[in-house]
Amino acid sequence: MAGVALTPAAAADHGRGFTAIWGASAHAPSDAFGPSWGPTGFENHTLRQVVRLNGGGPALRIRLSNTHGTRPLEVTGATIARTDAGAAVKPGSVRHLSFRGDRSVVVPAGAEAVSDVAAFPVAPLSKLTVTLYLAAPTGPATGHAFASATSYRAVGDHRSAVGGEAFTETSESWFFLSGVEAVDTSPRRDTVVAFGDSITDGTLSTVNADNRYPDELAERLRGRKNVVNAGIGGNRVLNDSSCFGERGTARFARDVLAQPDVRTVIVLEGINDIGFPAFEHPCTVPTTRVTAAELIAGHRELIRQAHAKGVRIIGATLLPCKGAAYFTPEGEATRDALNEWIRTSGEYDAVVDLDRALADPADPDRMLPAYDSGDALHPGDAGYRAMAEAIDLSLL
Repeated sequence: MAGVALTPAAAADHGRGFTAIWGASAHAPSDAFGPSWGPTGFENHTLRQVVRLNGGGPALRIRLSNTHGTRPLEVTGATIARTDAGAAVKPGSVRHLSFRGDRSVVVPAGAEAVSDVAAFPVAPLSKLTVTLYLAAPTGPATGHAFASATSYRAVGDHRSAVGGEAFTETSESWFFLSGVEAVDTSPRRDTVVAFGDSITDGTLSTVNADNRYPDELAERLRGRKNVVNAGIGGNRVLNDSSCFGERGTARFARDVLAQPDVRTVIVLEGINDIGFPAFEHPCTVPTTRVTAAELIAGHRELIRQAHAKGVRIIGATLLPCKGAAYFTPEGEATRDALNEWIRTSGEYDAVVDLDRALADPADPDRMLPAYDSGDALHPGDAGYRAMAEAIDLSLL
């Protein structure tokens, strides 16, 4: 895993006999867009997070990330349970996790850890509640800012709680939890990774409704293949960001190729490279304008990395964005040039033309109003569904 250390347990069996059934790409914490638990972290807190599994299996384990931590992360204990409503879980379903036989684990700064396997059967499209008790100060918390899902926090140790009454604080981010993996019972590689920015991440989809386009794709596949979301809001192909994660070409190895059982990746990224030069903000530095040729070179690097690992890679054209806050005629020319290369170069193994699927026929540079969330950049729930429906499942 490029740039990420693994604890000995994680290094020993990473990817062997497992398949990824949920994921969230980790990045450094930031409060640039409002108050967040991330920069300060946790101390004597129980953190409860609900995830919708886009695959299933007879037993599972979780993956924890301290990739961007500044100190060792001490997890005093962790449980999994079947989700009820809000922070509550189904009675009788709470299961304590272990890490190399111990209920606690220390994850070094810059590293990941995986739990031991728990005999906990899960079905595709079911919800899982993961609870972490963090007794010691964690420092800045590695996480995923734009979860489009509610996480819950309580003071003290409530890892075994069935009811949600103690969890009086909420956030729409995930922290530390970066993956759920099931024991793999299939002889095939079955995981599809959706890689990209906020449009893959599901920004402005309905919170807690699991209407991101990778979720909608998982619903179409219904367990025939697993889907992992590796989108990060604000992410770029060519440049790192203090808020929006490492550049796509740098994080691709960790967030895509290191996923156990990965067979196919769908790449939808580049619109922030084009648009961010219109903004002056610490999160968008550097704001140097990029050319279509530079973006194409970045996409070629992603293709090279995927093919070197025997992973099929599908290119998705960038969505129309006329009317968006960072739309410019110059940027539109770059988007058009990149999309034309994706469509016609033959360098991707296959192409999904999301640009044409979501365009307004009356003005093809603009998203169809029925698909638009309202900002002319991000789809709403109907748009994310249309994206998933535009993907020919035989390509996967």
